[in-house]
Amino acid sequence: QVQLVESGGGLVQPGGSLRLSCGAFGSGFTFTDYWMNWIRQAPGKGLEWLSSIDSTGGSTAYAASVKGRFTISRDNAKKTVYLQMNNLTPEDTAVYYCATRDYYSDTIDWADFDSWGQGTQVTVSS
Repeated sequence: QVQLVESGGGLVQPGGSLRLSCGAFGSGFTFTDYWMNWIRQAPGKGLEWLSSIDSTGGSTAYAASVKGRFTISRDNAKKTVYLQMNNLTPEDTAVYYCATRDYYSDTIDWADFDSWGQGTQVTVSS
């Protein structure tokens, strides 16, 4: 059983940056068995996949809405995945979640994401 814990959210002005972290805890869980993913949910909207990173960190994928502004990375020794977010806009306001998936696909089926964190709030406002 794995527990994912996000941190790093907060209030930031438009054009600002934040770095989110997601730590994985628990026994019987091999961090490097999984692609790690960042997903968000804006107020009144559905889930939006943002980014994925493979087990080695050598392969990444981004949604068009964040490509070029957000960077995903991972530190397997620390069992942590990061999301560096730059040039934030009010449209980035959302609860941000990390989640595991044991493969990557361009097709998003939320049922395939095995474990989720509790989320961290990001608010972009002046």
